[in-house]
Amino acid sequence: MVKITLIAAAVILSTIAWNAVTIYRFSLEDQTHKADCAIVAGAGIAGRLPSPVFKARLDHAIWLYQQGFVKSLILTGGMSPAATASDASIARQYVLTQGVPASALFIEEQSQVTRENMRNAREIMTRQKLHTALLVSDPLHMLRLKLIAWDNGIDGSSSPAFQTRYQSWSTQLPFLLRESFYYTGYQIMRYLSR
Repeated sequence: MVKITLIAAAVILSTIAWNAVTIYRFSLEDQTHKADCAIVAGAGIAGRLPSPVFKARLDHAIWLYQQGFVKSLILTGGMSPAATASDASIARQYVLTQGVPASALFIEEQSQVTRENMRNAREIMTRQKLHTALLVSDPLHMLRLKLIAWDNGIDGSSSPAFQTRYQSWSTQLPFLLRESFYYTGYQIMRYLSR
């Protein structure tokens, strides 16, 4: 029994390590091209402002809009604990101050996790007749985000916010480890739901 447990632990750790390498390699890819919209994954707020991580994502989405890569932005994020406004509504206010017109913005205020971000963004895309999307998040989040988008029927491409707050190895490593566990867990969940 101990031998089986050790083998199972080794397989799990090997899978997580393999996924970590895959996530890191994918984080270096930029698939930015013209698309109908950009979907910005929420990342929390700080009072009445986007958190620094969320702001970096929003700034990248604003750049995509200003450069003509997309014609609209879907801002995602529900209510953070103890917040009086949703992450998406705070993001909308920020983006408006940066010159993006209200007519180009759609918000998704119900989600709490990435799976919900993508499922709810897909509903907005369907209602607005948007067919392609650039997915905006931190580079190390992109592989899982893209897989979840694909599972929700979104024709999405990775457009990572390279001005992320996660620049040094001391900040990237914990993010990479956490993302490796989430990605592995999501793959297991996908397998079990077939």
